[in-house]
Amino acid sequence: MVAFLRDLEKTARQNNSWLCVGLDPDGTVDDAFDFNQRIISATLDLVCCYKVNTAFYEARGPSGIEALIKTVQYIKEFVHVPVIVDAKRADVAHSSKAYAKYVYEIIGGDAVTVSPYMGLDAIEPFLERRNKGVFILCRTSNAGATEIQDLACSEPLYQIVAKKALGWDIYGNLGFVVGATQGSELKTMRGLVGEGVPLLIPGVGPQGGDLQTAVSSGINSDGRMGIIAISRDIIFAQSPHKMAAHFRNEINSYRKR
Repeated sequence: MVAFLRDLEKTARQNNSWLCVGLDPDGTVDDAFDFNQRIISATLDLVCCYKVNTAFYEARGPSGIEALIKTVQYIKEFVHVPVIVDAKRADVAHSSKAYAKYVYEIIGGDAVTVSPYMGLDAIEPFLERRNKGVFILCRTSNAGATEIQDLACSEPLYQIVAKKALGWDIYGNLGFVVGATQGSELKTMRGLVGEGVPLLIPGVGPQGGDLQTAVSSGINSDGRMGIIAISRDIIFAQSPHKMAAHFRNEINSYRKR
């Protein structure tokens, strides 16, 4: 089994959790690393993984990149929980090789989100890191997603993307990003990609995604492989530990186990 998936499942069993906490320190946060450290300490026994959106760090300039790298190093050294780098990268092949080096070697991530728009040669440098996870943007949670992803071809474009990408999964390290705001499409995607493919499911909370629908539609019949990503509702809560525990327990109440 791919190292990322092995470590993900190990942590999910250990913490009885398919909750992913997004470490997204926005402009209201002064010290990103200190902020992240406190969130990690409060939630480390309640998650299956963490997700870092590079935008919140890159917007801070060099100090933000330093905080991002320190955050991932801290998780790897002291918490031993997988980290998804939400970077949404992909470019011509030689550029994607540089992006893959940045995500996996400089930041130290275990998985990454990528855009499928440029096709296999843009995704291949990420997939070739065989122990790392690669999540294809497929049916996203943002309000404008339908403008492109629902374009009528022989079938909705997001389904064509999913079927095409499944053919790229020669190393067993590919997953898909499917938003919690897309209830029926999420169920369609789980049926399309099968039981063993991980889905990264953002959009619960401020974006309007329903948690019960996200879990019942996105997590497989064994109660696994659906990573419910929640950020703001947890990291900016008065008690991040209590809020993470609330979401972890609610997810578990809907899981088919």
